[in-house]
Amino acid sequence: MKRVLVLGCSGSGKSTFSVQLGERTDLPVIHLDSLYWKPGWIASQEKEWDEIINQLLLKDNYILDGNYTKTIQKRLKEVDTVFYFDFSRYLCLYRVVKRRILNHGKTRRDMTEGCIEKIDFEFIKWIWNYKKRNRPKIIKTLEEVKDDKEIIIFRTRKEVREYLLSL
Repeated sequence: MKRVLVLGCSGSGKSTFSVQLGERTDLPVIHLDSLYWKPGWIASQEKEWDEIINQLLLKDNYILDGNYTKTIQKRLKEVDTVFYFDFSRYLCLYRVVKRRILNHGKTRRDMTEGCIEKIDFEFIKWIWNYKKRNRPKIIKTLEEVKDDKEIIIFRTRKEVREYLLSL
């Protein structure tokens, strides 16, 4: 395991897992949100974002934490291991609300400074519809690369804990 991709709905625990995995493997953790978003929640331009991803993929080892489906094919070509968090929308929504409360008025450690923690209707809707809109594409994509990559799908928090304990 040298090049790792961590995917899943917002609030599923990707960033927390990535940090814990990085501590156990000594792989550097790269939170894609911290590179995509500029202060004040301004998104990177598409060309700029593609260049950032291209530069990241040149590295010898990493844990890439984040979805960004427009670049998923490119990232999948370069990684050897994929972790996918396949959790319920209720758990993800709970965690996002909890995260918002705990980080009120602050920027999370896995975000760009100046991106104050927030929740809006669009974000809640995105989480609510993730299983219907995003999951099928991701599962199909992972199915296509399963012979060449190690794919680990977590469906429960217990599976995550057990995996980390096994390292």
